[in-house]
Amino acid sequence: MERRSFLRGAVIGTSAAAFGGTLWRGAAYAAPAQPGAGPYGALGTADSNNIRLPAGFTSRVIARSGQQVTGTSYSWHNAPDGGACYADGSGWIYVSNSEIDPSGGASAVRFSSTGAITAAYRILSGTRQNCAGGKTPWNTWLSCEEVDRGYVYETDPWGVKTPVRRDAIGRFKHEAAAADPVRRTIYLTEDTTDGCFYRFTPTTWGDLSAGRLEVLVAGTGTSGPVSWATVPDPSGASTATRNQVSGAKRFNGGEGCYYAGDTCWFTTKGDNRVWQYNAAAATIELAYDDSLVSGTAPLTGVDNVTGSSSGDLFVAEDGGNMEICVITPDDVVAPFLRIGGQSGSEITGPAFSPDGKRLYFSSQRGTSGSSSGGITYEVTGPFRA
Repeated sequence: MERRSFLRGAVIGTSAAAFGGTLWRGAAYAAPAQPGAGPYGALGTADSNNIRLPAGFTSRVIARSGQQVTGTSYSWHNAPDGGACYADGSGWIYVSNSEIDPSGGASAVRFSSTGAITAAYRILSGTRQNCAGGKTPWNTWLSCEEVDRGYVYETDPWGVKTPVRRDAIGRFKHEAAAADPVRRTIYLTEDTTDGCFYRFTPTTWGDLSAGRLEVLVAGTGTSGPVSWATVPDPSGASTATRNQVSGAKRFNGGEGCYYAGDTCWFTTKGDNRVWQYNAAAATIELAYDDSLVSGTAPLTGVDNVTGSSSGDLFVAEDGGNMEICVITPDDVVAPFLRIGGQSGSEITGPAFSPDGKRLYFSSQRGTSGSSSGGITYEVTGPFRA
């Protein structure tokens, strides 16, 4: 087991020199982020939705579990989880998974160019505990099942094409997926205490029917060079995928996953870490670890993650004090928003509208603490470009 007290000095002292920065708009991300003043300023008083936001930002409720989405006849699903946005003419679509077992699936809300809701509908049914998921460059939604030997379903955000089960991506306790269009591969997290970090490389980019599933191989530390090894049996029929390759790197509860600029960020909830895999350099290091901060850690219960065009990461909390925190390219971590009165819930599905001016997310269990109490929100304001 890693000695995190030892790592406090070792990681901060060596990771910047040994592994350099990422290539994302010149961002350094060379050491675990530390608390500081965020780019949007302090949180204000709670608004009518009991959300504390920086000055200039406002929130609205988009949907509530079990209730019709405003202006539609569609009832929103329970336990809203991972999400993504898609351009739709002059408007856009927000897709959201449902972490229910059985009958999870996913739904979508369509918006006009002004942000008005124009439709809501089901895009995937009959699946189990669909968790974080991920978006592809060809505008489909990968809805991941967070169950033992779960599947990935490729789904149409417009709800026109029939969802397709993608067996080649492997059967394990899927959490999130993030596409790397440069290397034409898809990174995947696994939500178990001894989970792995995977990548799936399709035989033909844009077609997920066949390809190679690999697992990340590395030492026991938190930074350094890594390699990849093929998973012999992606179906996990006799041996779990995470146990098929000797030396596979273990991660404590893989959660959200986000790719930009040669880097894939992913979170592990068991140790409250945000990792970064530098695909160009084939190295891994920590972007955040709550035990390596000076003073009180602002971000705990790390979960879903997304990013903005400015290079900021937005990390949602599962528990903690129900915040979405921002990690800047300058390695500063600070709260961006906080939801009050929902301590029995978690924040899920953060995703920006295509123009970057609106942030969508859900409180999975809302004020009731039950999966039937989920609330999906939109925050609008001066996000930096």
